[in-house]
Amino acid sequence: MTRFFWVRHGPTHAKTMVGWSDLPADLSDTAQLERLSDSLPQDAVVISSDLIRASATADAIADGRLRLPHDPDLREIHFGAWELNRFDEVQDQAALRAYWDQPGDVRPPGGESWHEVTARVEAAVVRLMTVHEGRDIVVVAHFGVILTQLQKALRIGAYEAFSHRIDNLSVTELHYEDTQWRALRINHLP
Repeated sequence: MTRFFWVRHGPTHAKTMVGWSDLPADLSDTAQLERLSDSLPQDAVVISSDLIRASATADAIADGRLRLPHDPDLREIHFGAWELNRFDEVQDQAALRAYWDQPGDVRPPGGESWHEVTARVEAAVVRLMTVHEGRDIVVVAHFGVILTQLQKALRIGAYEAFSHRIDNLSVTELHYEDTQWRALRINHLP
């Protein structure tokens, strides 16, 4: 069995769509970071996206675990022209609504669709499972990234996946065994 512990990075406090912008995380709550680290398997490997909010969070909770190189395929959704905009600031409201209400092939100008995000993240997961089969893997990533994997484990559509809350510094635990994914914990705050 391979166990994935998906951790959402520390908060950025941004009130906009933050995808590939490299905003830092607020990691000032050291007690919460310690509780998070203590809740994760000590023999796990730790990997993160290459964005500073994820990589700094991973470094803060690694606590002697094997730290793997950052993986850019674990980045958040690429919002393209919508990046760092509030929802009401996006010019094409119909496209924005379609992106969230009918996730799939709709993409922001210069960004990526839900299907493209899912394929990119899945490539990273397959690489991790190939190299670290049967291990515990802590992945520090982003809201959208975690939802791609939750969608797979729960066997639901993207729209239903978007209904799940994934808080900063929460853990979503997914297991892969006998060719099946299972969700054990979703949005657990240690």
